[in-house]
Amino acid sequence: METLYTARATSSGSGRSGRVATDDGRVEMDLAIQEELGGTGDAANPEQLFAAGYAACFHSSLQAIARKSKVDLGDSVVTAAVGIGKNGAGFGLDAALEISAPGAPRAAAEDLIAQAHEACPYSNATRGNIDVETRLIEASDD
Repeated sequence: METLYTARATSSGSGRSGRVATDDGRVEMDLAIQEELGGTGDAANPEQLFAAGYAACFHSSLQAIARKSKVDLGDSVVTAAVGIGKNGAGFGLDAALEISAPGAPRAAAEDLIAQAHEACPYSNATRGNIDVETRLIEASDD
């Protein structure tokens, strides 16, 4: 792979209850462990950051493939849900992507989603590592 861009972020403090910042200063935030995992839940957490990145990246891939295929998605939306839970002695993640493509017929949207899942860097990074479900929740013929 030829790297075209590298993002750098640093964690300081107590990891999940610490602070993260990118080297360019565009992201600077405190983190807190989720209440469900025994923390305060009063700040962002790594799963939220992963979900935001995955949703944006998948949406971008979907839109690029739709443009190339000359399919109008309408006002498309992608929502990513990233879960964390016990996995053996440690923890694991899973993800679900909900896609709304109100301008596209269901069959076309489902095909574009499958193509985006093959092209998206987040999907490629997670493939074979965590369970990822894609779900079309709205299409033009619903």
